[in-house]
Amino acid sequence: MKKTFSKEILFDRTPRVFKRDATEVRFLLGGIGTGNFSVNSRGKFLDWEIFNWPSKNTKFPLSFFAIRTENKELERPISKILESRMVPPYTSSHGYLQAELVNLPRMEDSELICEYPFARVNFKDSELPVKVSMEAYTPFIPLNTDDSSIPCAIIRYTVKNIADCPTKVSLVGTLPNASGFEGYDVIENLKLADSVKNEYREFDDVKGLYYSPEHLKEDHLRYGNMAILTSGSKVTYKTQWFDGEWVDGIQDFWDDFTSDGRLEKETVSDSVGCEFAQFHNFSFLKRREKIGSIGAWEELQPGEERTFEFVITWYFPNRVKAWIEFDEDYEKFQRGEYGTVRNYYATKFTDAWDVAKYVYHNKERLESDSRKFADAMFHKTTLPYYVVDALTANITNLRSNLCFRLEDGTFAGFEGIRDYIGCGYGSVPHVWNYAQTVAFLFPDLEKTMRNVEFLRETDETGCMSTRMFSVFDQERYAMVPACDGELGSVVRVYRDFKNLGDVEFLKTIWPKVVLAMEYALKQWDLDGDDVLDGQQNTTYDIEFYGPNPMTDSIFLAALKCCEEMAEIVGDEEHHQLYADAYAKGAARADELMFDGEYYIQVQKEIDKYKYQFGKGCLSDQLLGQFLAYMAGIGEILPKEHVKSAMESVFKYNYKTDFYHTDSVHRAYAINEEHGMVVATWPKGGRPKFPLSYAGEVWTGVEYEVAVNLIYSGCVEEGLTVVKSIRDRYDGYKRNPFSEIESGHHYCRAMASWGVLNALLGLQSDMYRGTLSFHPAIEGEMSSFFICGKAWGIYSQKEENGKMCKHIDILYGTLDDIHLQE
Repeated sequence: MKKTFSKEILFDRTPRVFKRDATEVRFLLGGIGTGNFSVNSRGKFLDWEIFNWPSKNTKFPLSFFAIRTENKELERPISKILESRMVPPYTSSHGYLQAELVNLPRMEDSELICEYPFARVNFKDSELPVKVSMEAYTPFIPLNTDDSSIPCAIIRYTVKNIADCPTKVSLVGTLPNASGFEGYDVIENLKLADSVKNEYREFDDVKGLYYSPEHLKEDHLRYGNMAILTSGSKVTYKTQWFDGEWVDGIQDFWDDFTSDGRLEKETVSDSVGCEFAQFHNFSFLKRREKIGSIGAWEELQPGEERTFEFVITWYFPNRVKAWIEFDEDYEKFQRGEYGTVRNYYATKFTDAWDVAKYVYHNKERLESDSRKFADAMFHKTTLPYYVVDALTANITNLRSNLCFRLEDGTFAGFEGIRDYIGCGYGSVPHVWNYAQTVAFLFPDLEKTMRNVEFLRETDETGCMSTRMFSVFDQERYAMVPACDGELGSVVRVYRDFKNLGDVEFLKTIWPKVVLAMEYALKQWDLDGDDVLDGQQNTTYDIEFYGPNPMTDSIFLAALKCCEEMAEIVGDEEHHQLYADAYAKGAARADELMFDGEYYIQVQKEIDKYKYQFGKGCLSDQLLGQFLAYMAGIGEILPKEHVKSAMESVFKYNYKTDFYHTDSVHRAYAINEEHGMVVATWPKGGRPKFPLSYAGEVWTGVEYEVAVNLIYSGCVEEGLTVVKSIRDRYDGYKRNPFSEIESGHHYCRAMASWGVLNALLGLQSDMYRGTLSFHPAIEGEMSSFFICGKAWGIYSQKEENGKMCKHIDILYGTLDDIHLQE
């Protein structure tokens, strides 16, 4: 077995700190299905993706926070943008445009520490008489879906006076009105669908700027509004910057702010305009977006610390009523050929101001529960830091435009997202198969996906659509049914039922599950031996032919789950049918496909069909076993063979560098990086045109293998795989909050949550009211845990020579749940 990291490194608890030059970091702020914006390691807010559409690299010109300090020890007041200094490259064709404010003073240095859902930036600056840090978050509370789905970000700057005398501090946030955002003009001014207006408003002790369009109707695709707010008695604001030419507004604001730290509510100028600009119709010299600023001021005594808090909210209720991925779809969208549908959050709030009121009125509770989660994950655990990192970083996917919630509560998503459009439309079951994060953190959301798959997308023959078009009432796509997707969804029905304990959900969906299994037996088991051998479409975008362990292991898991579900709903006929089929199929599959070391595909003529793997070692060979573990049904094939197969995957497919590979596929691991490829042929027999993607490294598959390794007792090997992934996503080479495959924030990466279940040996069944832990790590330990009704901290400690188990509930209740030994 390959050993690549020492045991000390594998169990390291050292937190990750991103320095200023970790330029790939983007920590997302926003709720589930609300869109988001990000903060980077310099403390800059960027990638404003709040418009129901992937829009990486979207800039809001003139969006920033700034600080001004003054005391008797300073020769003059010092004002700075609250971002650390720029880092190379500086390659823009026009240098940096005015709206970037690049040559205004900035903080000397910064570092970013992320403890999901909180991001903390520590600034360093030798000139300021104060120490400054920033914390930003959006409420995130597992099992509380609505309060984790708020379109907002809470941003706090904590300022401590380190001078020996009183220091006056002003801190102001500036944001453009981007209501009706449509893109940019040639010099990166915002293009808006309508003229906009800024208003100053108040409620309780909260003051804010409310941004809206002037004429857009509420059903217009681009309709929406925004707000930026702060609280306290010493508030200063400028509702709208001076609307001049060239850089008049910028100059006026900076002069105004730096002079005394207070803002004039309105700027009036009698200066004569620029005739040159008027003559040449330089309309771009006047900004369409209206800029507003709001902040507060305080006088801090030596050693005193104050927090300046801001809340940014948004409300863009309408999204395109269509899955859009290809050029022709995008062209139709641009021509306005699709209708609109509302976001779920639009059923909870009336506008961005309403969002803000909810946040402020519930902020103490929202923050308290969010901090309980972060504290349990990061501070009350003995798990290696990179494991916690893998678990939490992929939660970010729910905030990205990968996922959305429609007004009827349906949760859906792409496979991944490109910079400006979705990728892999239709909540594709054969990819979402791997994802576990939603299922365990928000089982009510996951349930909506099963309802779509079976109640709307499985026809009367039992054939499930490969893509969920009915989400937008679009026509079903005529495509080869996905064997792994349909059977995996059957397994996920049982997993979700156990997480929810919802018998009505199971009874409602059961008839379609039976149809799906009938279809599987007819479509994919051609010789009736309960081993699949027909044309089996898979997540590799190809079909397997003949018996293969990947799809057949999912089939076995589905049979075993159906055996148990049939008993629960009182369907004795199918209970016996599935029990017999599982027993026969499992024995036959092991006999046919286990070669003494790992499981292979049985093919007499390996080159008869393209893209097979034959005698190769497939990392995904026991995907069904992974799904079985997540559904809590144990091993579906002989335990010793499962272990041997997973040891083989690690032995043959895990690479400690990529200098000498001969893969012609996409590259997700490069040079000195470590990673696990999809397939190898250690014993020869590689087809002329082998399995598509064979040489690629997919994080979702890596997590799946890690989970199977840990359950098989190969804990160090499993942890090695997880650590290798997070080492690749280090903030320098890649964004640690976006594990990629076919797009950013790829949904398969959410297989990472399975690592926690594996390490805890967690078994939960809300229907039977049982919960148990059998940790894979020996000795004293503690960790966050979650089941369908509660979450908190599990720990085990030696007491009087015996290892005793303890549960500390932080959210929810386990009053009717029995903790088993």
